[in-house]
Amino acid sequence: MRRLPVALAACLALGCAGSVSSGRDGGLDGSLDGPAEAGTDALTERDGADTLGDTPPDGRSDGPPDARDAPRLGPPYPIVLAHGFFGFDDFAGIDFIRYYFGVVDDLAAHGERLVFVTEVDPFADSTVRGAQLLAQVEAILAETGHARVNLVGHSQGGLDARVVAALRPDLVASVTTIATPHRGTIVSDVLLRIVADERLRELIDAIVRLVGGPLYDADGAETSIFTAIRQFGSEGIAEFNRDYPDAAGVAYFSVAGRSANAVARGACLRGEMPDLVARWNLYVDPLDPLFSIPGAIVAERLIASEVHDGLVAADSARWGRFLGCIPADHMDQVGHLLGDSPGLFNPFDHLAFYRDLVAFLRAEGL
Repeated sequence: MRRLPVALAACLALGCAGSVSSGRDGGLDGSLDGPAEAGTDALTERDGADTLGDTPPDGRSDGPPDARDAPRLGPPYPIVLAHGFFGFDDFAGIDFIRYYFGVVDDLAAHGERLVFVTEVDPFADSTVRGAQLLAQVEAILAETGHARVNLVGHSQGGLDARVVAALRPDLVASVTTIATPHRGTIVSDVLLRIVADERLRELIDAIVRLVGGPLYDADGAETSIFTAIRQFGSEGIAEFNRDYPDAAGVAYFSVAGRSANAVARGACLRGEMPDLVARWNLYVDPLDPLFSIPGAIVAERLIASEVHDGLVAADSARWGRFLGCIPADHMDQVGHLLGDSPGLFNPFDHLAFYRDLVAFLRAEGL
């Protein structure tokens, strides 16, 4: 199903924790991207129409039936990319516009063919989305024969990945989060105060379900944008972190974004800073005007040494082995809008970053 540009306008108006689009026809029916074929735009597809429906409400399962007894392949494990809030498949029916803009094809061209892009309910909280992501991870493992996957999540996709790891750590080798609000974002707290009337929230949710459901194949009455926004707030994220602790045996990595012309300081200097991040330390990123309002809200609550990407503070994005900050706002991190330059005098290249990130995971034996 093709997606329409109204989603982008809503995303930007709400200061959503995601970006524009992606996925190779990977909808809520469980169909998946990849693996990618180097030098082509063709990806194999898997029709898993009943996959999500077979997952218990709590997201737990015994894994794909054909994987329980058969020997499973070890590393290098498949790379699974998970999108953020309001993420979707393609934009306005334009096939080349993807959430992780150009990333799958670029990785394939550099020899990484086991790369999958998943798609979950764009509006729901990570408890719902995580269960959906788990079903798709199980399908990927059944397809590839591997024992585990490497999950890479941008924004809310990182929370979804943590849910999968908490529910089924035996299926996850690593979780890498990029600009994920592990400690929430003040933008959500402000939105919840602005729209404090529960009846108004229900009305907005109803409009989202009415307009967005047919466009996104979202889960109808189960979809609630305010449930998700609450989860990004200070109270909701505390509950999330309590309910989904890190799992033993899973490697956790994180990267933050820094924009608004901030140099690497504060939380950015507390990172491990391997070359995939350190190579960008001399550059700064001008904040995209689209993030001027949420960026101002975030900046108002930060101490002078802190940095942010327009939506998420660097300190909030730190989780597990923190690798440092990249000079990119919340959209530049996945190559949007439309793969444009991240800003004047900023040579940050999101494609090079994801190549380096995957190489880092491979060097870690994953």
